[in-house]
Amino acid sequence: MTKMNTFIHKWAWIMLIAFCVIGLIYPIIGAAALICMSAPVIMAFFKGRKWCGQYCPRGSFNDNILAKLSRRKSIPKLFTKPWFRITFLVVLMSSFAVQLVFAWGNAIAVGQVFVRMIIITTLLTVILGIVFNQRTWCTICPMGTMAHYVSKLKIVKPKIPNVTFNADKCVDCNLCTRSCPIGIDVLSHKSQGKVTHADCLKCTICVEKCPKKALDLAA
Repeated sequence: MTKMNTFIHKWAWIMLIAFCVIGLIYPIIGAAALICMSAPVIMAFFKGRKWCGQYCPRGSFNDNILAKLSRRKSIPKLFTKPWFRITFLVVLMSSFAVQLVFAWGNAIAVGQVFVRMIIITTLLTVILGIVFNQRTWCTICPMGTMAHYVSKLKIVKPKIPNVTFNADKCVDCNLCTRSCPIGIDVLSHKSQGKVTHADCLKCTICVEKCPKKALDLAA
């Protein structure tokens, strides 16, 4: 990460906590959540899931706070199944939409829907993060799932910067795979020369952990 991205990732979690606390008192600010809901999908057209790995306030919370409490277990395979992710996306967003329909016309009520949704999903994030891995929520996050599928579009995929391999330096130590917070088998992409997995968060953890500096991420 650049110094600016590192700073953002280190402290963005404060925005999440502030939103939840202030939102309970002044729910009118709830609609501001639209920024973090739309940003990962929009950025996916250019950078893949980079928002999730470097800019997302909840991702920042997961890596800087929740990681200290996590059992660091593998993310359940069920959560990575396409049918499960899509079902979760449909159920959660449908519930969200229904609540908005009933609240429509009342700015405070609409704000409460957003605040309530963020608080509930944050609590779920904490539970999953402690029981499994701090980034477990990121595999089923509705916005992350949409960003995942945007990243796989044929017209988008070639434009996305990926983590790349310098095969001459790589010694197959597998530290890259073991350090990946989302559970990607990074080393398996060595022969391809780059990590094209649509769930790669561009967090650069694998790059930083590589003892031979065999990995890199283009800007």
